[in-house]
Amino acid sequence: MVRLIFSLILLWLLTACTTSVLAPTSQLVEKAIAFELEQTQQQLNQQLDLDIQGFEIHRLSMTQQTPLTIENLPTYRIQGTYNLTFKLPKRRLTQAQKPFEVYLQLQTEGKTWRLLVPEGSDKDSKSVWHSYFLQ
Repeated sequence: MVRLIFSLILLWLLTACTTSVLAPTSQLVEKAIAFELEQTQQQLNQQLDLDIQGFEIHRLSMTQQTPLTIENLPTYRIQGTYNLTFKLPKRRLTQAQKPFEVYLQLQTEGKTWRLLVPEGSDKDSKSVWHSYFLQ
């Protein structure tokens, strides 16, 4: 009986450690969203001659994490919402409950993550991915 309890505790600890190490953190998801926003912000500044002086991400909520495999590496499709505040010269503009969807891929060595972005706007054909180093 003692062996069984000890085995169950050990199995629970191993499972808990494995899950927490492999699953992306909210800080990593926020970093991925910030990367995508920076790319969009640069394009908007150029096209619309805006003076956006930065942004802040608040209240990130991950509502769904779906594990999958892309190019033989573990990947997570993460969905949720966040609040976004743009810093403008004379005011701040806040957008609440903005939905997001990011794909984060754990690299072979298990220490770094990459943001995957599907090529083109057709999210149904995810055969070609652009990959960006996050951490």
